[in-house]
Amino acid sequence: MNHTTPREQGFHFPAEFEPHVATWLSWPHKEASWPGKILTIYPAYSAFVRILTLSEHVHINVRDQVMQQEAAGHLTKGGVDLSKVTFHHFPTNDAWCRDHGPAFLVNRKNHRKAIVDWGYNAWGGKYPPFDLDDVIPTHVGKELNLPVFHPGIVMEGGSVEFNGKGTLLTTTSCLLNPNRNPHLTQSQIEKYLLDYYGVEQALWLGDGIVGDDTDGHIDDLTRFVNENTVVTVVEENKNDENYSPLLENLNQLRELRLANGQALNIIELPMPSPVIYEGQRLPASYANFYFSNRHVIVPTFRDRNDHRALQIMQKACPDREVVGIDSLDIIWGLGSFHCLSQQEPAL
Repeated sequence: MNHTTPREQGFHFPAEFEPHVATWLSWPHKEASWPGKILTIYPAYSAFVRILTLSEHVHINVRDQVMQQEAAGHLTKGGVDLSKVTFHHFPTNDAWCRDHGPAFLVNRKNHRKAIVDWGYNAWGGKYPPFDLDDVIPTHVGKELNLPVFHPGIVMEGGSVEFNGKGTLLTTTSCLLNPNRNPHLTQSQIEKYLLDYYGVEQALWLGDGIVGDDTDGHIDDLTRFVNENTVVTVVEENKNDENYSPLLENLNQLRELRLANGQALNIIELPMPSPVIYEGQRLPASYANFYFSNRHVIVPTFRDRNDHRALQIMQKACPDREVVGIDSLDIIWGLGSFHCLSQQEPAL
């Protein structure tokens, strides 16, 4: 049995802005994630799938034929070409495929792909059960006949961000939270990151945004748009509770250096006004965008900063068309388009 790590075998996790063969999703069906609102999310979700299918294939995990037909109905209504969609009867507990889905690695020397199946515990055991979600990467590996690595620790896709050139960004607030891997130190966790994602360095930021039930995922905070440029959210209202942590995050980013020794090129992205629903502040952030092959799909919130955020993203990503999709209902589930999706890279 081969006990070498993915990194030792020449595998790495590509950047999201590199070419994809597909995007993987898990159909939203858990009413407790969108209490009283789940039916309202399908138009925006279908719009997301429709944009994806304009430039890549989409794989969707569903429970069974009944859920497949229900999903197909919503997608057809949303103008999706179902010939670009493949359904897989892999039952899930929830829809957040970024966190429970397969982490695809590539080895460009021997033109092979592999999957990492990290442990998954629904953000520190917050939303049981999560047993079905936890095994999704292995199901996908079997379906695609790919080798699957099992590091044996908890890790979520939304907690890590990559530039494709040896650098990974993450946050201490999430990865060092005792509800994930309390038996591991920061340096031990970092070794797992390097070994299983095939990167040269992990750069650590601090806290995430207010309202984020993941304990501070990077994908609501700071994202790579090319190998040396990040967009990072900032709060312009000094009285907002996000103002100080986001300013601190910006200052930390200015101090960081990439694997090649370069400083980061930093683009500031505004935050929307607080989105409150039933007394709860939701983790609304323009940073939860998703790269498809031809588009950057950005959540919008019927907010005065929507247009400015889209303009900033278009300038930052000149090789793609930036598309805003209303996420006001989807964000009630405490995530948006990046949280819902996981890319399968091209070789």
